[in-house]
Amino acid sequence: MPQNNYYHATCRVPFQNRPLRQDINADVVIIGGGLTGISAALYLAERGYNTVLLEAHEIGWGASGRNGGQVLPGFAASMHKIKSLMGPEAARRLWDMSVEAVDLLHNQIARFAIPADPVRGYLHAAIKPRHVRDLRAEQEELAALGAPVGRLLQGDDLRARLNSPCYLAALEDGIAGHVHPYNYTLGLAAAARAAGAQLFSHAPVTQVEPGATITLQAGGHRVRASYLLVAGGAYLGDLLRPLAGYIMPVGTYIMATEPRADVPDLIPGNEAVADLNFVLDYFRRGPDNRLLFGGRVSYSTVPPPGLGASMLRRAVRVFPQLHDARVEFLWGGHVGITVNRAPHFGRLGQNILFAHGFSGHGVALTGLAGKLAAETIAGQAERFDLFARIPHARFPGGRWLRMPALLLATSWFRLRDWL
Repeated sequence: MPQNNYYHATCRVPFQNRPLRQDINADVVIIGGGLTGISAALYLAERGYNTVLLEAHEIGWGASGRNGGQVLPGFAASMHKIKSLMGPEAARRLWDMSVEAVDLLHNQIARFAIPADPVRGYLHAAIKPRHVRDLRAEQEELAALGAPVGRLLQGDDLRARLNSPCYLAALEDGIAGHVHPYNYTLGLAAAARAAGAQLFSHAPVTQVEPGATITLQAGGHRVRASYLLVAGGAYLGDLLRPLAGYIMPVGTYIMATEPRADVPDLIPGNEAVADLNFVLDYFRRGPDNRLLFGGRVSYSTVPPPGLGASMLRRAVRVFPQLHDARVEFLWGGHVGITVNRAPHFGRLGQNILFAHGFSGHGVALTGLAGKLAAETIAGQAERFDLFARIPHARFPGGRWLRMPALLLATSWFRLRDWL
């Protein structure tokens, strides 16, 4: 789809993309110029490692520069699911690190004076009675983790915070919030470059030769390094066969209205909001009083027809006040999902790490993932390895049938959204 990205139009971080022009040697090479790779480059450079990052397009071109900007603790998989996979003690440690990831994002924005418009506050919104029961269960789950438990807003208390007729309840979350993700990504990239990391754009990696010294073919040049971090996410493709099938790219889309005087009244507390449907709506206010509204997914990665009009109808259903609104920006891209919706970390041999599969829940967690990868390369692997213990499976169907199999599997969950 043609990209009319609000974040690009409101970018306030000057950043020059630089191509790779020659063969190069490094201590560590990173595939992927999103938040995971950039964060790792920053922390490795600060530790004194000669670090090279390779991005196939431009820095921040993928999900890190296109997402909904919602900054969340936890994971796309519920904490109940994480506990069932890992046990209660490991689940608690993972939860604590996810909260650390949110704090890390805010600390990095302050540390490097990044103009990313960070806001704390989030509402998990219930559309149907089943969702209200889910929110009460989430309160109990958070309490069991020792996490702050927000209020369950209903009735007049809810309407005062979320001026929509669509919702029965909403659970407060004071940890989560929202941010301008492209400014944050480029600000972190500028900080990594200032620390000594070499970040190259338009350098697609076409071949990886493992070994004690890893050799990559990228943009017609060779890059050699002792360590490799793979952080290509939804755009990695089948570059590394052992990882093929664990990540599925899914299309997701966002629109922004024109600036409107009534937008502050829609969400008076300026929280980010998402509902509990499988194919969910998520939205927030922009600092210029636009409504940024995300939703719709394409499991075939082909954008749905009539997307702008369709998304505006969804926004008007949530906020009838927007009946005369116009769509000024419309964009989308791919996120990488896993079968269980938990992030996929691990190693290939002794000197290749990977971190991806945040399943639409990565604005904060990607920054921590890069930090944990840097820790691991520096010899402190315990925290990275806890994530690597999360069990994962490949999407069924093999290379050619995994997409049709996913479409079939998700049909039931889409149906439940209507029940």
